[in-house]
Amino acid sequence: MAELSVSNSSQHTEYNYTVVRQFALAAVLWGVVGMAVGCWIAAQLAWPQLGQGVEWLSYGRLRPLHTNAVIFAFGGCALFATSYYVVQRTCNVRLISDKLAAFHFWGWQLVIVAAAISLPMGYTQGKEYAELEWPIDVLITFTWLAYAAVFFGTLAIRKVKHIYVANWFYGAFIIAVALLHVVNSAAIPAGWMKSYSVYAGVQDAMVQWWYGHNAVGFFLTAGFLGMMYYYIPKQVGRPVYSYRLSIVHFWALIFTYMWAGPHHLHYTALPDWTQSIGMVFSLILLAPSWGGMINGIMTLSGAWHKLRDDPILRFLIVSLSFYGMSTFEGPMMSIKTVNALSHYTDWTIGHVHSGALGWVGFITMGSLYYMVPRLFGQIHMHSKQAIEVHFWVSTIGIVLYIAAMWIAGVMQGLMWRDLNPDGTLTYSFVESVKATYPYYVVRFLGGVLYVTGMLVMAWNVWMTIRAGRAVNAKIPPLSSLAHAVPAH
Repeated sequence: MAELSVSNSSQHTEYNYTVVRQFALAAVLWGVVGMAVGCWIAAQLAWPQLGQGVEWLSYGRLRPLHTNAVIFAFGGCALFATSYYVVQRTCNVRLISDKLAAFHFWGWQLVIVAAAISLPMGYTQGKEYAELEWPIDVLITFTWLAYAAVFFGTLAIRKVKHIYVANWFYGAFIIAVALLHVVNSAAIPAGWMKSYSVYAGVQDAMVQWWYGHNAVGFFLTAGFLGMMYYYIPKQVGRPVYSYRLSIVHFWALIFTYMWAGPHHLHYTALPDWTQSIGMVFSLILLAPSWGGMINGIMTLSGAWHKLRDDPILRFLIVSLSFYGMSTFEGPMMSIKTVNALSHYTDWTIGHVHSGALGWVGFITMGSLYYMVPRLFGQIHMHSKQAIEVHFWVSTIGIVLYIAAMWIAGVMQGLMWRDLNPDGTLTYSFVESVKATYPYYVVRFLGGVLYVTGMLVMAWNVWMTIRAGRAVNAKIPPLSSLAHAVPAH
């Protein structure tokens, strides 16, 4: 739809919703694409003959494409859209630079397209969540610097003295991800699409999982907690339950998360004391995680009845239920005796996806459903019933997915460690694969339901756009905010 023209004078009185709209719509698009690829590779685990003989359709090529698409394309675009929306609304100013924001959007889309081309072609560094080769890593760095400049620059010119807690989480996510990316991606180029890590052996593994776990901790947790602290109070129409708890939650989470990475390397060549530190900090991490979950859910105090007829609020609150479940399960799986059973099994896959589909997916969908009508001059989404359908179809899909993986994972762990009286293995690895087959089929069906919900969302968003037109909200005069509550 054509965007309303903005004169030079109006730029000082209107928020920049253009880049917010672009990232919001890109999040929906890449969500459909990334999740569809996930369904394809899930189908390949159940039916390995799919894509046979076509290298770029193989599981090994498409699995990193799936993870990069859902984390950095879907999740990243959602984080950028919501952070740009929140920082403007809570600071009462327009983004400091429209041009840098536009560079950030187009630079990030170029990164996504480069990943979509290079990964199926087999160009990879082989590092979990950091597979992209060095030229793309360089582009990511410059694009991220533009993002940081726009976000922190906007905070610097804010008209509201207080920095709302959602911006603390977004800011920590931006700084930590920049540090993680630069350190872990340090490599020596050996051609345009080939490089060698500057680290070797167990040091490389340690740096990789310091990055890998904190990509979960900051990209997939801290940033989305920024969403939680803005969009739940806004959708409920009440201030956050405890603002003091939100600050304690922030500092405890930020400090603790950085040290938990070694729990990915239990029973490896990593020194035992380092593994133990990772386990201890993972257990400590339960406290701030559940503190944040309780803070978000208790924001509904006095307004629980809204859950009955507000499907957007249902997305937001159920996401916190999955967040709480995942952040209990993670510390539990970091305990060495539990990890001895769960490591390398599909239990880990179930854990990751309960957080990814339930927490990250649902908080994103709820936030986008809140924003999209406002970005296109509408009061509501086109179809409330479609949001209901999306919620229930996706919820059933998640339950099927994670339950199948939990059962399969525990079964695999028990089969792999079962011994005959003479000390030989009771089951061969092939027997464990055969026993897992039915659960892979159920996992695939759960994924199909989740993608179906995403397609319903894409239709609903499109119909909402068709009924409206792109608008930029007016920046309210500072005097009107004099008595605003901290939750804005």
